[in-house]
Amino acid sequence: MLMDQLLEKVKEFATSAHGDQQRKYSPEPYIVHPIRVMEICREYTSDVTVLSAALLHDVIEDTDVTTNKLEQFLLTVLNEAKVSKTLRLVIELTDVYTKQKYPQLNRRKRKEKERARLGKISREAQIIKYADIIDNSGDLAGAETDFTLLWLREAMANLQVMNDGDPGLLEKAKKIVGDALSSEW
Repeated sequence: MLMDQLLEKVKEFATSAHGDQQRKYSPEPYIVHPIRVMEICREYTSDVTVLSAALLHDVIEDTDVTTNKLEQFLLTVLNEAKVSKTLRLVIELTDVYTKQKYPQLNRRKRKEKERARLGKISREAQIIKYADIIDNSGDLAGAETDFTLLWLREAMANLQVMNDGDPGLLEKAKKIVGDALSSEW
């Protein structure tokens, strides 16, 4: 299967998984975010596992799709080694320290733990996370909510500890978040 055909099937799965979800700070369907994240990643890599994981990066976290269901789908489009890597990347990008799992921790403590975890994720997962931050920064910077400043500060703190991904994309993410911080506040 050609890469574009494979990515189209992954996009269809992600679109179905996200269903009618909407972006929080934009009137767009949710799926436009993972597509943009994948397109940003595509400027820096042609690794189909990274591009697939970019499209799927929020599926486990934000939908009813389980790890097992995702794996079963991936086995229909990728070989086992690529399924394993793609699934690992999606899992690395799925928040661990959530309010549901750690209700005893306040947001600051959960985000500190999540930041420490993100500093240890793989190079490929960091590339996807940089692209995720870049895309989310665009939506949030225009939203002008009380949450915007908090999120931008957390994103910059995350970027400070994620040093293993593509250096050019990391600098781009830092610049975009830094510009949003200085221009908005």
